[in-house]
Amino acid sequence: MGTTASQLGKDLLSEYQELTFLTKQEILLAHKRFTELLSKEDKALPNPRVPMNSVLTLPELKSNPFRKRICYVFSTSDTKDGSLTFEDFLDLLSAFSDSATLEIKSHYAFRIFDFDDDGTLDGGDLEKLVNCLTGETDDTRLTPEEMRQLINNILEESDIDKDGTVNLSEFQHVISRSPDFVSSFKIVL
Repeated sequence: MGTTASQLGKDLLSEYQELTFLTKQEILLAHKRFTELLSKEDKALPNPRVPMNSVLTLPELKSNPFRKRICYVFSTSDTKDGSLTFEDFLDLLSAFSDSATLEIKSHYAFRIFDFDDDGTLDGGDLEKLVNCLTGETDDTRLTPEEMRQLINNILEESDIDKDGTVNLSEFQHVISRSPDFVSSFKIVL
């Protein structure tokens, strides 16, 4: 049995369309995929949450090196466990959709890369970012000297006010000069 507009409710579907960058069809598909991740017991709850481990089984996230950070950033859970409600899931898909603006995409990318959630990208955040991208095996890990040099280069290029960190506006400035960022920052169900 497929997902229908009546399962979500026409008014709710319209509201989701207004509040996201998603089409009606994308919202219905998202609802179907979200519901498939729920346990039988959770489907009966009024506002169920999908545990992060279940969200991470989605093929669209499985190979993303930032998959856990993505869940943490979009989760509204009080326990900070990375679990997602349907609305959290829609927010995630909306930010990663083709229709989302550069400003929205860069804002969420910044939050995903801000591993310590302090509002800046410092050396520790940049090291974790690089390790996520290169992998943390002995074959791919950078030497401490290579890592230090790379972080210094990133800060030299991005840290406009020279305070040793990259803030959101500095990050957005760098991203604005990356023509492929918008097209590569996406998840399509």
